[in-house]
Amino acid sequence: MSAQDGSAAVQAPGARSAVTCIDLDRTVIYSPRALLLPGTDHTAPRLLVVEVYQGEPLSFVTEQAARLLPVLAAATHLVPTTTRTPLQLARVDLPGVGRQQPGTARTGRPPSSGPSFAIASNGGHLLVDGVPDQDWNLQVRRALSGCAPVDQVHAHLQEHRGDFMENLRTASDLFVYCVVDRAELPASWVVELSGWCIERGWGVSVQGRKIYCVPGPLTKSAAAREVQDRTGAGRLVAAGDSLLDAELLQAADAAVRPAQGELADTRWTTPGLHITTAPGVLGGEELVRWLLAQVGSHPPGTPGSGAAASAAAAPR
Repeated sequence: MSAQDGSAAVQAPGARSAVTCIDLDRTVIYSPRALLLPGTDHTAPRLLVVEVYQGEPLSFVTEQAARLLPVLAAATHLVPTTTRTPLQLARVDLPGVGRQQPGTARTGRPPSSGPSFAIASNGGHLLVDGVPDQDWNLQVRRALSGCAPVDQVHAHLQEHRGDFMENLRTASDLFVYCVVDRAELPASWVVELSGWCIERGWGVSVQGRKIYCVPGPLTKSAAAREVQDRTGAGRLVAAGDSLLDAELLQAADAAVRPAQGELADTRWTTPGLHITTAPGVLGGEELVRWLLAQVGSHPPGTPGSGAAASAAAAPR
């Protein structure tokens, strides 16, 4: 691989020594339904909109998290790591990272900082400065060759859909997901779907109103290791909330999950895992603070805050 495509591993003296992979939805950013704000309206934290969809605000972080994320991005290779497709990810304007799309992924980043990375489609796409890396795409396609084709899984879901299923989609020609009415969803349907998928090399994850069917080899951890190889970073730090994040958290040298989500519902854990005290968007802020501690940085205004902290500007 060449330096031109962002794949050369160059670890200069003083360079960032960790890759920090952060899941987005219900880990760092939260929809209105997922905010889980405690107390009264009068005590709610100020929020910053980080995603707009069809003209409406869709995802939020706390204002304090928005101030901390640029500090984190200055201290580590901060990698948004999501099941979203590249198109869906491009709607998110994360402080310290920006939008992951060609021409804007490096906005506000110094030329010496190296390429920016993002992982989309559950590891199916590795974005380098907002552009899908073609070498990685080929590796993924080879890894999935032993699994049932995506069209077969889509057809099975189409055949067995009920009134509870509101829509059914294929994402990036890599996996399938559907949006359901959770109140009407029979628990037996998910169990039966999981059994059918396992026999064909796929897995199932329930995240809020979405049910994902994903090929087993399509993992966030494989893409995270690729980013480690390309940056030369020695440590992997990770955050996530769903079963699709479990293998990433297990692969990390330091890992954290919020107090809510699919992993919390199943009481999933792994040695050394940190769990936030607060759920929802306040848990997301707590999680960012914990990540800062893991990469050796400090929030602005705390003892030990230095150049990285002073570089943090107001929310973008």
